[in-house]
Amino acid sequence: MTKDSSVRFGKRSEYFVISHMLQEGLDCYIPIVDDDGVDVVIRKDDNNFIMVQIKARSNDVKDGNAALFSALQHCQKRENYFFVFYSERMQKDSNKPFYWILSSEEFLKEARTNKSGKNKGKKCIKFNGNKKNPLTGQKEEYTKEQYLKYVYSDFNRLFK
Repeated sequence: MTKDSSVRFGKRSEYFVISHMLQEGLDCYIPIVDDDGVDVVIRKDDNNFIMVQIKARSNDVKDGNAALFSALQHCQKRENYFFVFYSERMQKDSNKPFYWILSSEEFLKEARTNKSGKNKGKKCIKFNGNKKNPLTGQKEEYTKEQYLKYVYSDFNRLFK
């Protein structure tokens, strides 16, 4: 995947997730400029707002990395700020996608910080593990047990 098609996939994925938010009746506002890690702002029933960063992985990523999200610049807790992570390849039912939804605080607790390399100081989280299917012999990706608590097929999590 070229850089350009990677950017297009990211934008398509943002709109894909936002379209599901709209289908659930959420009031969504898309910033014209995404320079603060905010892809969509959602108005809650009490007229308060939450900010959401959407991150997605395509079918084309290296085997075993379907839910690896790396080089994320998020170093301090932000109030009313959430991450919605989506992996195209790990979807079990294309009619009802699922997401990992974490608050800023949860993300900081779960993610690790890169200690070296070009992404030193940036965050990384890998929601999936890999196992061999005993029946088919094929390698399968699955959500690691410690991250199951963040799996949602709707966006109610954003309002708890």
